[in-house]
Amino acid sequence: MSEMDALFAALRQAADPQTVECIENVVRHGSDRDLNRINALAFANQHHLDEEKTIAALLHAARIGAFEMTWNVLCPGCGGVLDSGATLKGVSQETYHCALCAAGYEPTLDEMVEVTFTVSPRVRRIAAHDPDRLPPVEYYRQIFFSSGVDLPEDLEAKFSRIQLEMIELAPGEKAFVSLQLPAQFVIIFDAVTHSAQFIDVKGEPTDERQTLSMVISRAHALNETLTLRPGLLRLTLENHTDRRVVPNVCIAGDELHDLLGRRRPFLTAKRLLTNQSFRDIYRTDTLDVDQRLKITSLTFLFTDLRGSTALYERVGDLAAFDLVRAHFRVLHEIVATEAGAVVKTIGDAVMATFPSPDRAVAAALRMREAMLRLNTEHGSDDLLLKIGIHEGPCLAVNLNDRQDYFGQTVNIASRVQGLADPNVIMTTEAIVGDAHVSDILRDSGITSASRMAELQGIGREVRIFALS
Repeated sequence: MSEMDALFAALRQAADPQTVECIENVVRHGSDRDLNRINALAFANQHHLDEEKTIAALLHAARIGAFEMTWNVLCPGCGGVLDSGATLKGVSQETYHCALCAAGYEPTLDEMVEVTFTVSPRVRRIAAHDPDRLPPVEYYRQIFFSSGVDLPEDLEAKFSRIQLEMIELAPGEKAFVSLQLPAQFVIIFDAVTHSAQFIDVKGEPTDERQTLSMVISRAHALNETLTLRPGLLRLTLENHTDRRVVPNVCIAGDELHDLLGRRRPFLTAKRLLTNQSFRDIYRTDTLDVDQRLKITSLTFLFTDLRGSTALYERVGDLAAFDLVRAHFRVLHEIVATEAGAVVKTIGDAVMATFPSPDRAVAAALRMREAMLRLNTEHGSDDLLLKIGIHEGPCLAVNLNDRQDYFGQTVNIASRVQGLADPNVIMTTEAIVGDAHVSDILRDSGITSASRMAELQGIGREVRIFALS
């Protein structure tokens, strides 16, 4: 049995067999490009697979060494990869600057950090394992741009219409290029070092030869926009790095914006952190203890059992423990199938996260039904579940050797749960105001009653909604 056979045999034991079979087929027969920086959501859509099962399969594949998982910091403007690392611990800068967009961004885990998967060289060698040997346009496609930029198959042909020049420079090499500048905004950009120079070409055309020198280095120097006139330009490019660079000169107009403006969903760090398979596989190996990474929107669901102390007293420790354990098992299964993750349990309480409010509400409704079924099976109303949900910004942190969350959103969600009556789902306006949640409530025939409530430790009244 080859190493590839052994790895996929192990993977079939850990993940959905149908999904693993599809991944294995692509590894054996797909193109090199298909196996570099795989966008898990696009892969699932292309092959008609379940997204959650695809993410889980790729996570297990990375864990056993069949794939390499990469965390990429993205520019929200152009979709370029500003930094890349094997773990989220590499996202350590307060601000990331995109030379192509001439803008700086504070990293958030919602849309600025993607997670991709590349086949391991031990399974199959692909061209991207040696990126400096990729053709220049393929370097831009496979290395510089994120998996969320939906680049066309004929990228080279489309790019050639706005490209004035594209060259390769070996380490230490210098090149002289003559080109005709049109009366438009022009960018000189290298995807390896992210060096950029902007040229505003305007005014009367000139017959005089204009000259410009650009040094490409690791310094990422910010260059002021130059103003030149339409006409001939003699451009000198020097590579002061120890790698091949691939500078291009292109027109930054509508065609470029249209080319880069086509976007598709991708696996964000936020979604992965709130994925049960990821938390189960990687546990504490996610954040450094000093990291504080922002998430602009995350949905928190808290549950607790009412009267669990009396339950232990009434039915005895052993029977009560079995009931509570069954309740935990059901809640974990529901959270996972709704794209969420259980962050922790505290006594008989559960703290879970979801990527969006609708997923949390769907999970809450299923939890309530599941507890009613469990009570019916046991012939009693021992499992009285209280549920609270809230959505908002937070920080992803490492607390007590666990990837956790911190902030007022977490506090509000916890306090809202504390106000819930048994079998009533208590939410905030941020939840019921979500359009997808409104659809769920309408389709389920769920009604809501609202009131203002003062939440302990919050310092202001919050409008809360009881879903019954």
